[in-house]
Amino acid sequence: MTTQPPRTIRVVLADDQELVRHGFGALINAEDDLEVVGEAANGLEAIDQAFTSRPDVILMDIRMPMLDGIEATRRITADERLRPTKVLVLTTFDLDEYVYEALRAGASGFLLKDTAPARLLDAIRVVADGDALIAPGITRRLIAEFAARPDPARSDDLLGGLTDRERGVLVEIGRGLTNAEIAERLYISPLTAKTHVSRILTKLNARDRAQLVVIAYETGLVQPGR
Repeated sequence: MTTQPPRTIRVVLADDQELVRHGFGALINAEDDLEVVGEAANGLEAIDQAFTSRPDVILMDIRMPMLDGIEATRRITADERLRPTKVLVLTTFDLDEYVYEALRAGASGFLLKDTAPARLLDAIRVVADGDALIAPGITRRLIAEFAARPDPARSDDLLGGLTDRERGVLVEIGRGLTNAEIAERLYISPLTAKTHVSRILTKLNARDRAQLVVIAYETGLVQPGR
């Protein structure tokens, strides 16, 4: 029986500083399962690279000339042809005022630029696999931002198609639980939890768990401390 070669995760680097791109590129290309397939110095180039290179993950800086990382992320995630491509946003400050908008725009994860190299490499793999990743220093502020802006009307429209069980699973996703933790909390099997998550993603037309967290807080389904 023949075995398939291990998957290589294709990465595009979008940052207006050449030195930053060079450093990240050297780090990524040193890994057997990662490969840099393109670079971009601004948001417009990032969009072009998304189409020409078809990467699994784009490391996206927020502040770039011509078109910033938020708008570039929004355009990339809104295009069905680029649905397999995930955006991992790198930001300099954990209180970056644009982080909230970037997550709403469709980013699958956030990391600070001073993150340890091993953590960055793991983050690329996590996001490429379809999971969400948010640096701990950013999470608390994001939750506060989303919780401060619930939209009950949007809740009725968006969540109306979910079953009671699916709503319960979405609550736990919003609280940051993994599938295994959800299964334990709700007394269901891990496979059943995974199935519920997949159905919720489909019904809400969400790209990944990061978007489900957004929906859980913006609709008021989940509130801090409850």
